[in-house]
Amino acid sequence: MRNLLSMEHLTNKEVIGILLRAEEFEKGEQPSLNRSYNVANLFFEPSTRTSTSFEMAERKVGCTVIPFSASFSSALKGETMYDTVKTLEMIGLDAVVIRAVEDAYFNELLEGINIAVINAGDGVGQHPSQSLLDLYTIYKEFGKFEGLNVTIVGDITHSRVAKSNAIALKNLGVNVRFVCPQEWAGDFEAYHSWDGLLEDSDVVMLLRIQHERHAVNENFSKESYHEEFGLTFEREARMKKGAIIMHPAPVNRDVEIASGLVECERSRIFEQVRNGVFVRMAILETILKGRE
Repeated sequence: MRNLLSMEHLTNKEVIGILLRAEEFEKGEQPSLNRSYNVANLFFEPSTRTSTSFEMAERKVGCTVIPFSASFSSALKGETMYDTVKTLEMIGLDAVVIRAVEDAYFNELLEGINIAVINAGDGVGQHPSQSLLDLYTIYKEFGKFEGLNVTIVGDITHSRVAKSNAIALKNLGVNVRFVCPQEWAGDFEAYHSWDGLLEDSDVVMLLRIQHERHAVNENFSKESYHEEFGLTFEREARMKKGAIIMHPAPVNRDVEIASGLVECERSRIFEQVRNGVFVRMAILETILKGRE
């Protein structure tokens, strides 16, 4: 494993290997890299969780984090992604973590770039590290994947989390269902109501409504969405015993989920954030050791 670009590129064995290594890190095991590596985080879209989680993980595995500010980079002068990354390679970086507005931006880096590339989100394409931390959260809870029912609810067509998790969960034997307004289904087969899905769901995974990716004049009511598709207190009460609530965040409170449920007993929303550090440590160590 030399890069992390898409969940489509990972085998189940590689996925489980990362989850087990994350578990070891959570238990206190130390990283095993043979030297310090230079890493930069190139975030061309806003981020709180992913960017700071990666930086924390990089420091914990012993990397030197080289500052990079997209708002002051030569990308504003028209420099291509390839030229930016090639420049950083020549300066002496070993890896870059990139979030970009363009779908599959990494395709132009597959030839000619000799350092590791980790995709931290491409447009409405993939978000593999988020998917892996979601998988780790589920694995910690249930100790398995085969036969679980996971219901993903929300802005499916704009969600790289939904796309990444759809691939990974199905490969691992999970029964995945999608719920969303009809116009947000995209290429997915989706239900357009919660009917019959809450009672047998082991995981209810909510997605942020990505207002920035919707047309400005799109008719959207937060109140009506919450009533029809949000996780309300009434719906939470119908969930099966032992079922959990997940959300990649940031959360639009009282839209995707009632504010009072964000930190309820079932919720793993902030636990996902914590898990992300261990998972990203495992990702970094796996990729960098694979290049030693």
